[in-house]
Amino acid sequence: MPRRARSTKIVHPSLFPDVADQKPVTSKSSSSPSPSTEKKRTRDAAVAFATPKDLLSRYQIADTNKHIAHEFQSFGCYLAETLADKRHTALYIKLAKQMPRAVLEQALRFVIDSTADNKAKLFMWKLEQIKQSKQAKQPKTNN
Repeated sequence: MPRRARSTKIVHPSLFPDVADQKPVTSKSSSSPSPSTEKKRTRDAAVAFATPKDLLSRYQIADTNKHIAHEFQSFGCYLAETLADKRHTALYIKLAKQMPRAVLEQALRFVIDSTADNKAKLFMWKLEQIKQSKQAKQPKTNN
């Protein structure tokens, strides 16, 4: 006999908890208002509407950098922060865009493990070393 999939009920928090607790008001066509509808009207009048700012203040919204649109920009900023060289963030963004990620991560791992004072300078040196070693391994082709 095949097994049945169990479904789980997901409960989302209501944006309007004041209104979610109330029962929906049904309209009855009557000529004179009954005492119960009078109570509902006064209760509805007492409920103040919340402003959108108040509603959104209940939820934590993650702050994101609006200037970073691509993943390579984010990685470039990460490189600048890790190397403590925020002054040259544009350079690291350019490197992240143009160079293979594996090469940059290899140089970064080398720098993180070191105890150098100027990690940015060591990163650029190691990057140059990796480039030279890759060029030496590639066979030269004559056209």
